[in-house]
Parts: sequence; C-alpha cells; structure tokens
Amino acid sequence: MVAAWYLPRGRIRRRRWWLGYVVAFVLLGLLTTWFDARFLPGAHPRVRDTDGFDVLWPFPDEGGPVTTITGLVLLMPNVAALVCRLHDRDHSAWWLLWFLVPLVGWLVLVVTVGLLRGTPGPNPYGQDPRTSGGAAWTS
Repeated sequence: MVAAWYLPRGRIRRRRWWLGYVVAFVLLGLLTTWFDARFLPGAHPRVRDTDGFDVLWPFPDEGGPVTTITGLVLLMPNVAALVCRLHDRDHSAWWLLWFLVPLVGWLVLVVTVGLLRGTPGPNPYGQDPRTSGGAAWTS
C-alpha cells in the first residue's frame, strides 16, 4: 500500500489527491517545521547569494534539516499524484509545464487538478476511478 501511495499510477480522484497528498504534505510540512524550530533552532540550511538572499530557503526563521529532507522525500509522490490527477482529466504530464508560467500556470493547474472532475469512463490512462470502486491507485 505504501508503494502505491509513494508512486501512484493511472488515475486518482480529486478527493484522494486532496486528502492523501495535499493535506498530508501541508500537515507534514507544518509538523517538521515545528520540529526544526523546537529541537534544531539555528540548524537551517544556508546558501546565500551575493545579495544575502538564502538560495535554499527564503524563509529565514522556518525550516531546517528535517523539513528539507521531508520535502525532498515527498516531492516524488506529490508530482506522481499530480500526474495521476492530470491523467484523470485526460491530460498528459506535459501539462506540468504550466508551472513555468508565473502565477497563471499555478492557477491553471490548481483549477484543473483540484477543482474539476475527471473524465467519465475509461481514457488512455486507465479506468475511471469512480467506477472501479474508488480505490484504484493503479490503472
């Protein structure tokens, strides 16, 4: 089950994406940020450019080694889940290029992935997760 969560394939529903990935990512981010601030104060990774801006972490009082490691570990499952939501909408992973368009791209992806319903019935990416019992992690 953990492997299916870490690298989902096929199509997933909006609810599973919101609860299983977005909420989990936010809650773990808050927990690890608190942990770093509480138990590892001053252990923030620092890489400053010539203007003094921290290249790794732009928030000077938040984050740290546990937050950084957790973010890196959760990066792959969150991108994979985002692709599965795009597949549920019958879009390819190329839609991730919207991230390169400032502000508008993020808005397009949040609306497409988080607010719009998936295409009914099977599509080239797999069976409809609503008709396959709603628990289909894989196609």
